[in-house]
Amino acid sequence: MNHKISHFLWDLKLLKLVNGVVRGEFSFNFVSVIFNLNQKIKMNNQLKSYAIIALMSSGVTLGAYSLFNLGNTSGFSDAPSAFTTSVSNQNVPGNPGEFTYAAEKTTPAVVHIKTKMEVRQRQQQFSSPFDDFFGFGDPFGGGGGRRQQQQPQEASGSGVIISADGYIVTNNHVVAEASEVTVILNDKREYKAKVISTDPSSDLAVIQIKETNLPFLTFGDSDALRVGEWVLAVGNPFNLESTVTAGIVSAKGRQNIIDRDSPDVNPLESFIQTDAAVNPGNSGGALVNLKGELIGINTAIYSRTGQFAGYSFAVPVSIVKKVSGDLIKYGNVQRGFLGVQISEVNAKLADEKDLKTNTGVYVGGFSENSAAKDAGIKINDVIVKIDGAEIKSSAKLMEIVSRKRPGEAIQVTVNRDGSAKEFKVTLKNKDGNTEIVKGDNSPESAKSEFLGAKFASLSPAEMKKFGVSSGVKIAEVLPDGRLEMYGLAKGSVITKINDKAINSPKEAIEALESRKGRIKLEGVDVDGSRFIYVL
Repeated sequence: MNHKISHFLWDLKLLKLVNGVVRGEFSFNFVSVIFNLNQKIKMNNQLKSYAIIALMSSGVTLGAYSLFNLGNTSGFSDAPSAFTTSVSNQNVPGNPGEFTYAAEKTTPAVVHIKTKMEVRQRQQQFSSPFDDFFGFGDPFGGGGGRRQQQQPQEASGSGVIISADGYIVTNNHVVAEASEVTVILNDKREYKAKVISTDPSSDLAVIQIKETNLPFLTFGDSDALRVGEWVLAVGNPFNLESTVTAGIVSAKGRQNIIDRDSPDVNPLESFIQTDAAVNPGNSGGALVNLKGELIGINTAIYSRTGQFAGYSFAVPVSIVKKVSGDLIKYGNVQRGFLGVQISEVNAKLADEKDLKTNTGVYVGGFSENSAAKDAGIKINDVIVKIDGAEIKSSAKLMEIVSRKRPGEAIQVTVNRDGSAKEFKVTLKNKDGNTEIVKGDNSPESAKSEFLGAKFASLSPAEMKKFGVSSGVKIAEVLPDGRLEMYGLAKGSVITKINDKAINSPKEAIEALESRKGRIKLEGVDVDGSRFIYVL
């Protein structure tokens, strides 16, 4: 065959092959085909070989996009957000394996948060001994007696934009009890923010500013994160805006990091531990991988001085994604529960209980209406897998289950007397059913400045628990309010106001706002005792 004709046929085959790869018609085996063709047809022009390699590279890139359908996404909301976007379908310039790339991608989406809190302090004044007798000492009505002074306090932290329409995730402790929240963007624009909702159990919160077309971070995969992998922490320590530090992942699944003062909070802890420098003001900031994907929210440091001493801890994005999504959609976190009492298996426990495995999570008992018990799991079973993922710690079990909502099913593998058994468990809510739990920030909640409390609707299970057919739950007792002064605690139930049965938070607020003279409250305290107060 003529040498020029053979070259011409080679070019036709190559172009047809590359074109097929671009359209996703051929597999990646085309590399070996080209290699064989090249062996058969000797090309004298070396420059032409370089051009062929360039074509091959373009073909691989475009073919991969077509073969893996990387452009396919599903919608979470109308605005672009971390819930609908992945970094893999972005047109990423440069090399994502460098600190500079991740830093430049992350800093525009990390904000500086400033908060103001009003702390009321009471001061004793000189007054007539008859003041209290005649009611002039009422701390709510003014006059003599005790006077309240508001002492403003300021604090700051960080947050991460997760949607183009202004949703920002941060730590609960950054915005908790704040009377005013200000967000400062990377380009110095300032906004007043609204607190959408908070979750003390995971120490996460969602706030929102009124803006569009904002830069936001995409969610990464904290499950795939490996110990020893490089990460960046981005935030605003000591009010130093847009600070980036680097470190490695030191450990995963850390527990018992944060002291919880409130008995009402059940901590959900499965922290990513890093040695990236994090200091006061970094709370709520981003922990990202070298592709600039969000893999955690920086939350705590291990320190005896209050400043960085070598270790920092971040809530993994697997939890962040679930919690923030629920706070936006429901006003609270929809948590599914297995309903088990658990302990991590170790050599001592395995010996005491004659277990046939040294790893996993031991089932020591069940709660009322336990989902696990209903599915067939028994005491002395050892949970070793959930949905195929190995369970070696309580933290891992709680992390995986916390991603699910009531009514969702999980596949639980247990070791029972040395044999593996699988159970399909339909998770339940805290009330022992599969219904959505109304949030305290939902339309079925309300706040009373007069009483100094927030009210929420009662669930059927709570009505049964307190033995009432109507009423509202006290979802929060505000500092120095009337209810706090009378000793009513969070979780108590108000059944009547001025002898009128109350069926919703809205009715409670209407009854209080239409009051004339004193207010009579009837209800049930958290310990089950009945109360009547006249305020």
